[in-house]
Amino acid sequence: MESATPPRPAAAHERIDPITVSVIQGALENIAVEMGFKLMRMSYSSIIRESEDFGAALVDAQGRGLAESAQSTPLQSGPIPGYVKGVLATLQSRGDTFRPGDVVMHNDAYSGASHGPDVAFIVPVFATDRLIGFAATTAHHLDIGALSPGSCGIVDAIDAYAEGLQFKAIKVYDRGVRNEAVWQILRDNIRASDLVVGDMNAQIAAARIGAERLGELVARHGLARFEAACAAMMDHAERLMRQAIARLPDGVYRAETAIDGYLDSDVPGERELPIVVTITKQGDALTVDLTGTAPQVPDRPINMPLEGTADIAIWLTIRSVLLDTAVHGHIPVNAGLIRPITIVAPKGCLANPVFPAPTIARFCPGNQLADTVMKALAQAVPGQVSAGIGNLKVIAFSGLQAGTHWVHMEIFEGAYGGRRGMDGMDAVDTLYANTRNNPIEDIETHLPLRVLRYELRDGVVGPGQWRGGLGSVREFAFLSDGGASVEGEGHRYRPWGFLGGVDGQPARLDVIAPDGRRRDLPSKVPHMRLGAGTRFECHGPAGGGYGDPLARDPERVLDDVLDELITTAQAAVDYGVVITPARSVDHAATTATRAARRMER
Repeated sequence: MESATPPRPAAAHERIDPITVSVIQGALENIAVEMGFKLMRMSYSSIIRESEDFGAALVDAQGRGLAESAQSTPLQSGPIPGYVKGVLATLQSRGDTFRPGDVVMHNDAYSGASHGPDVAFIVPVFATDRLIGFAATTAHHLDIGALSPGSCGIVDAIDAYAEGLQFKAIKVYDRGVRNEAVWQILRDNIRASDLVVGDMNAQIAAARIGAERLGELVARHGLARFEAACAAMMDHAERLMRQAIARLPDGVYRAETAIDGYLDSDVPGERELPIVVTITKQGDALTVDLTGTAPQVPDRPINMPLEGTADIAIWLTIRSVLLDTAVHGHIPVNAGLIRPITIVAPKGCLANPVFPAPTIARFCPGNQLADTVMKALAQAVPGQVSAGIGNLKVIAFSGLQAGTHWVHMEIFEGAYGGRRGMDGMDAVDTLYANTRNNPIEDIETHLPLRVLRYELRDGVVGPGQWRGGLGSVREFAFLSDGGASVEGEGHRYRPWGFLGGVDGQPARLDVIAPDGRRRDLPSKVPHMRLGAGTRFECHGPAGGGYGDPLARDPERVLDDVLDELITTAQAAVDYGVVITPARSVDHAATTATRAARRMER
């Protein structure tokens, strides 16, 4: 077994008033947000500039998170303290340390990083000669030098070495001097290197801005007051989480879901893999135990690093459910929030793999882990969760134009399940993956791709008193010869319905040849070459329904019919709502139909 329990901080050296704490906390949060916006504005690739698949955060000298960029992706910002701790440990093992002017690059999935394509650049902050913290950025890069183009859709890597370049606490700037050899290695081994290296330089610039602002903040308030404020704000976040946990009934809450794995594989250990979560609540603390989760897949890259992916999925879901900002207002995001939560995971399971098991395609399994945590928490707080989410998919499109590689990663949205008082959100990224969609204009301006369809997927709603969200239908066509690979989830299992709600619908993906031949694809497809005129047709999943469909407001059902999300026949079958030819609710017939349905039960 291996467990992750966040350490408690050292005691503050100075008493401090709450107003000063709030001022310093707000300043830290604003610095992180500024870093994020600067990174967006300076980036070259759409995955950062448009999808906002990046992170920015400030971390103290011990590797404890102080603040993170509010507009960035939780799966990017959340792991940054782990990156810093991993780098500190690696440097110490080499007899090295941080010095003023250093910039460290790190993407080691077995030392804090989320996976190889999410590369961090870390800048130390000093007050006189003392290390006081770090400013860091992460970003998902278009290519990291793996066996096939792109950095998503790589679903056939046999080990960590097949996933691309590994950077383990590499000083790209050493005491202010640029290490040109490292940058040459990057340019020589990465496809679309101009974009990737441009994005990396943007990350460094944004991290340096954060480091400068953090230094100014400490100079303004003094180091003793700053450290006291950081300790106080982490203690405050811890109190918020412990109070929220204390409101839960003591008990044990267990849930199980499953991931597709490799549906076209003949090997049982590669497909239809269980994820098991057991949450034990006692007093004001939680233990999250992943015992029962499938063993790691040693030669397929769907394993989740415990630190960097699995822990973020767990912490984010608990925070979102128990400290919903719609109810509690602004919640400071720092290391204090995670102190009351202990994670236990068997060594060698899917959520705690052993090196060199590959991890590059950990994205969708991690989202499914978050969904399983939600399912377990539903037993304790049924009014604060959503029903099952529809998972995501990434297609890595690529090709050569005049001898130069182009690479594009398109994230295809999922959908949320319904929740008490609200229908599930349609066609959005879910849980720890809140990236934005790429505008069609941006795609067609920069790439030899054409977007032929982009619309909500109708007729597949997860019925409930509060229906599940709908996925989208998106169709892409190649304008020139190229290739693609697919990293997805949710073709085999339907998102779970809750409290009488009906399960949602799985995703579907078809590739259509220029002659019109259609082929159904599984959720994971290694890189394949495709000719001009080939089309991808992606049907996103629908989230699960929440509550008895017969309790849904008939007028809401009518709205869905008028919006052409469901048919009049579906309204009658799924909800017991009778729609007249004049497109209105027949209330008498609806009442009678629903009464008869309830009697049948």
